[in-house]
Amino acid sequence: MSRSSEQAATGADDAIAAFARGQPILIHDAADREGEVDLVYPAGAVTPGAVARLRNDAGGLVCVALSDAVAETFGLPFMQEQLTHPSADGHDLAYDERSSFSLTVNHRDTHTGITDEDRALTITELAGAAADPGGTAFADEFRSPGHVTLLRGAPDLLSDRLGHTELGLAVAEAADQPPAVVVCEMLDDETGGALSPAAARAYAEREGLAYVEGSALVERLGTSS
Repeated sequence: MSRSSEQAATGADDAIAAFARGQPILIHDAADREGEVDLVYPAGAVTPGAVARLRNDAGGLVCVALSDAVAETFGLPFMQEQLTHPSADGHDLAYDERSSFSLTVNHRDTHTGITDEDRALTITELAGAAADPGGTAFADEFRSPGHVTLLRGAPDLLSDRLGHTELGLAVAEAADQPPAVVVCEMLDDETGGALSPAAARAYAEREGLAYVEGSALVERLGTSS
């Protein structure tokens, strides 16, 4: 194994181990894809403080990615397939064939749904539901629309798609976590654009978090595509 391959494997293993401990990690998908770094949490480990970190340190859209099997059990659609407004026509993405957006939800025990406490409750309840989808009456526990955006993972994860949705879910699977992960894009306050991988690495080092390239996860966890 080359030195670069060894470093990639170590980075992937560190990220998986951190996720297994319930810690957040940073994932860069690829320079030729979105070219963004997401702050990613196991959904079951999200606290109000974690939501505050996501909105303050990351700044993008706080989403919960669910596996295809869980989404199918809950009857969660791809949002693009549900929209009839003309704005949904010709929805081509420059970096992918389709979006993974599904519904937006709040847990029914929340108030407005947007506070750190409310979003943390919705997110952790989604993790619990994902751990036992057959025992969850989704519509009884969650209402839509809400303040937490759901993403539906591709059926075969990294064999089908290499988005943060699938990368995060693949890490959760390897870390023996429920198939529910929070992903949030890291943005740059100075440029208004995506935080660069170099700046994201520096943040990870300051905060003691694992940073991993999507390519390292694909190499470590495997894909048949």
